[in-house]
Amino acid sequence: MLDGERYDDWVAMLADDLHYHMPSIETRYRADKTDQIGDLNRAALYNDSREDIKKRLGRLATGTAWSEDPATRFTHLISNVEVELTSNDDEYRVYSAFLVYRSRNECDQDTLIGNRVDLWRRTPQGLKLARRLILLKQNLLMSKNLNMYL
Repeated sequence: MLDGERYDDWVAMLADDLHYHMPSIETRYRADKTDQIGDLNRAALYNDSREDIKKRLGRLATGTAWSEDPATRFTHLISNVEVELTSNDDEYRVYSAFLVYRSRNECDQDTLIGNRVDLWRRTPQGLKLARRLILLKQNLLMSKNLNMYL
């Protein structure tokens, strides 16, 4: 859906209580056991709700989203998918790996690689994404902007 710019369809799969989180992660020595992912007060590249995502995507309809004119070309590759039952019969924890390639203009190219931990919930409307934790493998994000969802 994202590669085809079917954003309304993608948003329809998001739960009302969505938490879409991509924390920045510091490089630390193994001896440092402090939580570098779970602290929501740390800086994050995304720390969004469903409404936050709708606002970001709503900019595309305004004609002022300069980073999307001309349109970005995306490819999302998702692999190593593992599904785990949770204590709630209607929820599933889903682990996956991703590679996202983005190309803009004549020579702007970005590749992002990482892992995701999702919580999917079965509802009368179908499966809904309730939580997404995105863990990038890059220490430094070299992209000019972050106009993509992973």
